Amino acid sequence: MRALFVALVLLFSTLFAPSAPAQELSALARLDPAASSITDEGEVLSITLSLSQPVPWRLRFADDPRRLILDFREVDWTGIRDLQQDSIRVSGLRAGSFRPGWSRLVLQLGAPMIVGSAVMDTGAEAGQPATVRLRLIPSTPADFAAQARQPEPPDWALPEPAALPPPAARGTGPLTVVLDPGHGGIDPGAERDGHTEAELMLTFARELKEVLVRDGGFNVVMTRDEDVFVPLETRISIARAAEAHVFLSLHADALAEGEAVGATIYTLAQEASDEAARALAERHDRDDLLSGIDLTEQDDLVATVLMDMARTETQPRTDRLALKLRESISGSGLKMHRHPIQQAGFSVLKSPDIPSILLELGFLSSASDLERLIDPDWRSTMTLAIRDALHAWAAEDAAIADLRRAE
Repeated sequence: MRALFVALVLLFSTLFAPSAPAQELSALARLDPAASSITDEGEVLSITLSLSQPVPWRLRFADDPRRLILDFREVDWTGIRDLQQDSIRVSGLRAGSFRPGWSRLVLQLGAPMIVGSAVMDTGAEAGQPATVRLRLIPSTPADFAAQARQPEPPDWALPEPAALPPPAARGTGPLTVVLDPGHGGIDPGAERDGHTEAELMLTFARELKEVLVRDGGFNVVMTRDEDVFVPLETRISIARAAEAHVFLSLHADALAEGEAVGATIYTLAQEASDEAARALAERHDRDDLLSGIDLTEQDDLVATVLMDMARTETQPRTDRLALKLRESISGSGLKMHRHPIQQAGFSVLKSPDIPSILLELGFLSSASDLERLIDPDWRSTMTLAIRDALHAWAAEDAAIADLRRAE
């Protein structure tokens, strides 16, 4: 099977290499959902994807949870929910942008399977439709795990994290704030009543950026400004490259159990402050795994350095930012969780040199929170509260820095 995987990668990269005059690789292929299907044929899982034209593609497996990952350059997945899906072997389906120029389809598998056959049928002329046909056959857990452990080709690896810049002088120049709308693209986040966490947070982040730039005099950088998937490590790298003074990750998750109503401010801790916070951290970190990107090893390497630095300077600054956010949000009459400041091990907060906060603006598992999130007046009040908190924190942070320099 390893030979099959390698052969597939080489075959399709050869068939659709940029030098081949018969293919326009820069064009976007479109899915035809009416001619596509995911069905069971006895013990075989049959996957048919009809595309408007051939494009380079590859497949691989990943484990825990088991999933099939298909990458294309590139496919517009509009209508993916409308294709015929009649398989007891597929427990989840996600599709969307993966990184610039590439898109991804992820099928979560209910049982271990391996490739029986995989082919792209192409037309005789450029621009004609193409059909990807996959047949997955039952496998043992051990064989599936062996396939999932196969490394990605080197040219598909994530970019190296940005080098840590020297800390910017506090109290000089405008504050640089990196806004991180959670989820996006292949990962919609929590969903309720036709709304997704990714869509709601992008809307809020755009509105918050406008307030911070127009009324607050801040420099603002966003980790995403459209509905695309951004890996966790890339979000952190964006903040480092921007030499951010503050990193603010925005979410509106869902919890099946426990109290989950109102805005909640999360700071980093090795141990979550309660079971609900731990569950949220596990869910956010798992999003990268569900998209086929395992950052665990790299994250472990960063963790020790992070915690040492956090104990000395960054963590106290983050704690003061959390307090200012709580005071401003609560003082604006906005609903907050009865434990408004909590701690959890979110990977997206693990930037050792940047005060980082994860703000759950509300929870989509709460009908009242959803009503607030879609209310423009509520969002306006929240953006002003965050702006005021950042101003208050920046002034206090600069004053403390001045005192330390005078010592």
